[in-house]
Amino acid sequence: MRTLVLCTGNSARSQMAEGLLRHLSGPGDQVFSAGTRPGSVRSEAIAVMAELGIDISGHRSKSVDEFAGQPFDYVITVCDNARDTCPVFPADTARLHWSLEDPAAVEGDEQQRLAAFRRIRDQLRERVGAFARERFANTPS
Repeated sequence: MRTLVLCTGNSARSQMAEGLLRHLSGPGDQVFSAGTRPGSVRSEAIAVMAELGIDISGHRSKSVDEFAGQPFDYVITVCDNARDTCPVFPADTARLHWSLEDPAAVEGDEQQRLAAFRRIRDQLRERVGAFARERFANTPS
């Protein structure tokens, strides 16, 4: 199974979702993330994922253009902007949309920012877990 997670900047939500999906996926699965306007991976995203034992420090922000023409079983958008500007994928690609707040938009001190990243990470963990349970339940043995 090939899954692509899209966001605008590919700096926080999509990176955390990629890490969580990779953590739960099987050996033949491929998980990628990209952005419609990529930036760089946020240090807060790396830190809150490390709290779960998931290392995304080697991730880089990528443009969705890098994946043009590639087949995917699922394309998951995690922000409304990415959903609205997402390129067209083949008809057999299942599209899912999880509208989540942008933790990178939260201002304040480090603890306030980390709290926002943890909140979104935990929301993603719930959605990714439900997605994985549903997918594995529907996979032929």
